[in-house]
Formats: sequence, C-alpha cells, structure tokens
Amino acid sequence: MSVRGLYAIYDRTTLADDALEAVAAVLAGGACWLQYRDKRATGPDAALLGELRALTRAYDARLIVNDDWRLAQAVAADGVHLGQSDGSLARARAALGEQAIIGISCSGSVERARAGIAEGASYVSFGRFFDSATKPDAPLADPAVLAQARTLGVPVVAIGGIDRDNAADIIAAGADLIAVSGALFHAADSGAAARALAALFQRAG
Repeated sequence: MSVRGLYAIYDRTTLADDALEAVAAVLAGGACWLQYRDKRATGPDAALLGELRALTRAYDARLIVNDDWRLAQAVAADGVHLGQSDGSLARARAALGEQAIIGISCSGSVERARAGIAEGASYVSFGRFFDSATKPDAPLADPAVLAQARTLGVPVVAIGGIDRDNAADIIAAGADLIAVSGALFHAADSGAAARALAALFQRAG
C-alpha cells in the first residue's frame, strides 16, 4: 500500500457537537484518511459513524476506526487503528480480511513496528512528537525514528501535536502521513487548515 497525505483524527471526545460540517470541510480540503476516535463513557455513536462513512465515501477518503476492530467491521469501515492494549492484530487481520487497513501504534520503537508488520499491519504510527491534547501522556518520540521506519516497506504515520507550524519538519523527517486532530477540528476554518497541511506534501514532492 502506497499513500501520502493528511490523516485527519476526528476525536469525538474533544468536540462539543458532531462537527460534521468541519469533517466535510477537512475532507474537501484534502484529507485522504479520517479516523474516528471516541473515548466517551457513552461509547460509539452508530448514527454518527454512518454519517462519517457516507462523507468519506463522498470524498473518496478512507474511514479508520480507533481501537475496536469489531466496530470497524460492523460499520463497514476501511480499517482499524490498534493501540498497544487493543488486542491481537493478527486476529483483527483475520476478521477484517486482507484488504482492510490496519495500523498499529509504535510510540518510538522500530522493533514494535517490525513486530506489528509481521502480524499483518498495513501501516505503522509513531509519536507523540509535540505537546498533544489527544495524547497528553504519551512519551515523546524522536523524529529520527521516521526515517528509520521507512525501510520497513509500509506507510509511516506521525502523530502528536502536529500543526501547520511543525508539519513540514515532520514530513521532511520521513512521515508518509501526518495524523492531525486539534489543528484541524479546533481551527477557525477547518477546510483552510486541511488545505494548508495537505499542500505541504505537494511541496515536499
């Protein structure tokens, strides 16, 4: 799988409402993947996921569900992102099939990434790289890990406090995708923020 660009993290936990207009603006602005992340005690919102599924299809983007491969399967998402305590990656791959996108959180460890790929990961994610409201307690990762991971043969995702001011450096360090939440969905103009971030990949070549 070859992909480069903006990976929007729709963190429902941090939003006052469903923000579907912002989602549409971000997708229109160039986000190629959208992740649904929901840490609320009430659990996932099936109707909302249906809306997100429809929006990603309309904009030819991919919908990734955070943490829960069963939920991803139930809503016909394109894939799932698994953290270090979200169960067996191999089991998720067996359930979702070979075409599913399955990502794994690797913090700052290339060895963890390599093990995840052996179990069937489609992409590997590293970070956080900066202060992050989404992952405030995650350990900091060294940007040098991105270049190291490029030898693994799958897309490399960078996450954690990425915004317009620092994204170019992270892309230059080796990220194929930048995972961005607050700098998109808490921006005054989500569409403009997405366009600015997506354009960085065109400049990077």
